[in-house]
Amino acid sequence: MSAAYRFERDGGQWSQEAWRALDRAVYRWVLAHGGSPLLAAAAAWASLADAAGDAALALGESRHGMPPLARVDIDRLRAEPMVADEHAAAARPFVIDGAGRFYLWRNHADERAVAAAIGARRQDTGAAAPSDAELDALFDGMRGDDVAAQRRAVRTVVGRHLFVLTGAPGTGKTTTVLRMLLMLQRRARHPLTIRIAAPTGKAAQRLLQSLRRGRESLRSDGATPLPADWLALLDAIPDEALTVHRLLGFQPWRNAFARGRSDHVAADVVVVDEASMLDLAMLRTLLDAVPGQATLILVGDADQLTSVATGSVLMDVVGALEADPNRVVRLHHSFRAEQRLVALNEAVRGGDARALRGFVTDGHDDIVLRRVMTPRQLGDRLGQYAAGIAAEEALRATVPDDAAHVGVVRAALAALGRRQLLCALREDEFGSIAVNAVLERSLRRAWQVGAGADWYAGRAVIITRNDYVAGLYNGDVGLCLADRHGRLRVWFETGHDQGGREVAVRGFAPTALPEHETAFAITIHKSQGSEYERVAVLLPPEASHRLLSRQLLYTAVSRARRGVELWTSDAALASALERPIARQGGLRERLLATAAPKPSAAGLPRVSAAKASGPQLDFDF
Repeated sequence: MSAAYRFERDGGQWSQEAWRALDRAVYRWVLAHGGSPLLAAAAAWASLADAAGDAALALGESRHGMPPLARVDIDRLRAEPMVADEHAAAARPFVIDGAGRFYLWRNHADERAVAAAIGARRQDTGAAAPSDAELDALFDGMRGDDVAAQRRAVRTVVGRHLFVLTGAPGTGKTTTVLRMLLMLQRRARHPLTIRIAAPTGKAAQRLLQSLRRGRESLRSDGATPLPADWLALLDAIPDEALTVHRLLGFQPWRNAFARGRSDHVAADVVVVDEASMLDLAMLRTLLDAVPGQATLILVGDADQLTSVATGSVLMDVVGALEADPNRVVRLHHSFRAEQRLVALNEAVRGGDARALRGFVTDGHDDIVLRRVMTPRQLGDRLGQYAAGIAAEEALRATVPDDAAHVGVVRAALAALGRRQLLCALREDEFGSIAVNAVLERSLRRAWQVGAGADWYAGRAVIITRNDYVAGLYNGDVGLCLADRHGRLRVWFETGHDQGGREVAVRGFAPTALPEHETAFAITIHKSQGSEYERVAVLLPPEASHRLLSRQLLYTAVSRARRGVELWTSDAALASALERPIARQGGLRERLLATAAPKPSAAGLPRVSAAKASGPQLDFDF
């Protein structure tokens, strides 16, 4: 009996090799709902662009393999019933704006909502600026150029509903945030409710630790201690940092957030660190959820890698608003001791190829180029790198049964943090998965660990899923160590145990860990928010690789405090430096062009999601 069904290529939906299964499904969906093949193809390309982080697709340009469309074809798309113009309030699956950008509806709605919400927050008129005496109390009398931008941030944040603080690692963003919070508390008419968050659990914990160190520094450092009335305000700074998902009450069973326009976060001030990790949809939700009269402070390095999801929101917000000195402050002065690394970061951030060549050819061992162009060369380099790890005796230390275990574990974790291999890729032979496999084989031989043992003393792991019960978060790095009886536990840095008590180190049975991976090598994306003494940066050797970018390289080298090795080819390094990330979308233009509207009764403008008067379609693009 012959089959009743057969599959045939239709010449269109399967013709683009770049398309994923989802993109092909979008193509077929458009055709099934009456769209033309031209619209179906544009929608599929837009779906692919969305996966690559673009909020929109410029139809007149070549992007992701899509050929540019002629004006006549763009006009034909505008006339389709499923396509709305940029001013439409009613929902249709797709939008083409005045610049010829093709949007999935949700991305267009998110952009409009974000621009409107930021416009409303920009209506604030500020407040009376703090006096020089108040600033002197917070800055121990310092008035030099090194703290001028920090003082300006503390002076101008008062009375703002939106404030952005940006700057490279080591420029004092966290200590500035602490002083800003103290000034806001001092100027408030009532005790403020302050919420502190970051996109990942690891970043939230690092922020909390930095704030704790900053508080202790303000209490005891400097020639002039804080006056008593300031110390009382210092005690009011919260000792908790949340992930943004927890702040917004994410409900996984609904794939939605509990907090939003109708149920605001209970806060007078909300600080979000590492804001470069926020995507477009998350920023919209955050703006909806934070009360319109509250102070929202976005903190981060606008030159770092953008979110893995849609948009480059911090980059766009800073680019659009930086001309307003009352809205955005960029910190430039670095307090790091290794000024050559500061200069390296600036060279990469600015795409200065000549300066970068000078750093890698001047003979100093703190910035070195290791030419790694073939799998064999990578294997040789990994062998040497593994030998350096194996020589770290602290990574195999025996954990005592008494209170001395804290010092032993902390020394081991400090040794682990002295070096980190950062990979541009996760997959492929130059990716972190394959690199970890090679390193583990070498370390097992050096440490005489059986091939069948999944766990062994010295194994480094990174958590890949938040576990709020255990207090372990995506990005936390731990180290497996043995006690004198040979029992293995995986140890992590300072945090809280399940009873909420602060502990210096925490140990877990390997079987009790949430999802995790080996962490001798991690991706550059995973390293955001972390710092190490020395980093080795592995880039794919092909200059044409699509992941190479200036932001990727900058994020990697700026993780280091003392030294950087670049493992790649000259061509790939030059390519990364020459290619700044330029995600497509219209958020920056909307922020530049939109005058701040008057707030609605709900506090912030609302973008309608009403059904279109045309075809009634069920979609969620």
